[in-house]
Amino acid sequence: MDKLFKTLLHLLSPWDTVKNRYSTLLLALFCFAVRADLPPDAHDDLSALSLEALPAEFYAFEPEEFYAEPRDSYWLSFSNWALVQQDIQAGRIQALGDWADRTLSGSTWTLPGNESYLRLGLATRSEVGDTLQLEPEARFKLDLPTVKEKLRLVVESESDELLPIGERQRDRQLTEEQRSDTSATGALRYLTELTDDIDLSNDVGVRLRFPPDAFWRARARKRWALDDDWGLTLDQRVFYFHVDGWGARTWLGFEKSFSEWYVLVASEGNWLHDERNLELSQIVSFYKRLNNRATLNPRIGILGESEPGFRTTNIFADLTYRYRLYDDWLYGEVIPALEFPREEDFKDRASLVLRLEMFFSGEVR
Repeated sequence: MDKLFKTLLHLLSPWDTVKNRYSTLLLALFCFAVRADLPPDAHDDLSALSLEALPAEFYAFEPEEFYAEPRDSYWLSFSNWALVQQDIQAGRIQALGDWADRTLSGSTWTLPGNESYLRLGLATRSEVGDTLQLEPEARFKLDLPTVKEKLRLVVESESDELLPIGERQRDRQLTEEQRSDTSATGALRYLTELTDDIDLSNDVGVRLRFPPDAFWRARARKRWALDDDWGLTLDQRVFYFHVDGWGARTWLGFEKSFSEWYVLVASEGNWLHDERNLELSQIVSFYKRLNNRATLNPRIGILGESEPGFRTTNIFADLTYRYRLYDDWLYGEVIPALEFPREEDFKDRASLVLRLEMFFSGEVR
C-alpha cells in the first residue's frame, strides 16, 4: 500500500492543467478512501491533497463562496426553473425518440446512439448604426437508428443543401431573422460501406411543406492520416430536389494540431445545376480549449462564385468565444465579426453576436 500511495503522489504532482484536474480530484479522493490502511508517515503527505489545497482556478466560483448562503434573486429563481425544465424536457425529447424507435422497428428495446435533440436559444446581432434586437432560435432533430438494420428515419428542422455557401459558412454570425427560410425534412436513410474506410448514406424523403418537395441525397466521407501530424478529410455530397433540381457539394479539409491549437484549412465547392453557378469557399480555422469551460475559435475566410464570372463575393474574419455556463447543456457565445461584401464595394462591416443556447438532449450535438 505504501508503494501504491507514493506512486499516486508521484502521478499527482505534475498534473496542474485544467484538462487533468478532475482526474487529479478522483485520485485524491481515492487516497482518502484508503487512508486508514496507509503507513503513519504517509498521513502528513495527504494533507497536501485536501480539497482546500486545490488551486482556485479549479472551481467555477471563488473558494470563499463555497459555503456562502444563496441570495434570493430573480436570477436565482429563473436559473432554478431552467434547471428543472432542462431535466424534464431533455427526458421527454429522449423518450420520444426511444418510443418512436421501438414502435417503428417492432423491437421492445432501443439500441444506444439515438441523436434526437432540441436546441432553443436567444441571439442578438448588432451592427454599426443598428440597435440590439433579441431573436429566438429553435432547431430540432429526430434520429431513429434502429428502424431496421442500417436504416434510419431522420426528421430535421432544416436542410442546408440549398442554402448559399456564404450563409452556411457564416451561420453562427447570423440570427434566425437573417437566415433563409428553410423547411423541415423527413427522410429514410440507408447506410452502406463502400470500403472498410468509406461510408455511404442515401436519403430519400420530402421537405415538409405544401406542396411537398421530394428529394434524394447521397453522402460519402473518408479521412486519411497523411503522417503523424496531418490529416485529410474528403466529404462528397450529391442531391436532387424535385423543385430545385440537381446539385453537388465537395468539401476538402487539411487538419493539424500545433501544441494547444487545432488548425483546419478547408476548401468547399457547391454546384447548383439549374443556376449554373459554382460557389466556392476557402476557410482557415483555429481552435483552442482555454479550460474545461471555454473555447476559442478564430476564422478567416474568402467566398466566391463563378457567375457572371469567377469573382470574390465576400471576405470575412470572426472570433467565436464559447463558454459552458452550466453542466453540458447551457452555453453562451460572443462572436465579433468583420466582413467585406462585394455588394457594398468591399467596405468593412462589423457586427457582434451574443447568443444563449440551451440543449434538450441526452447528449450535446
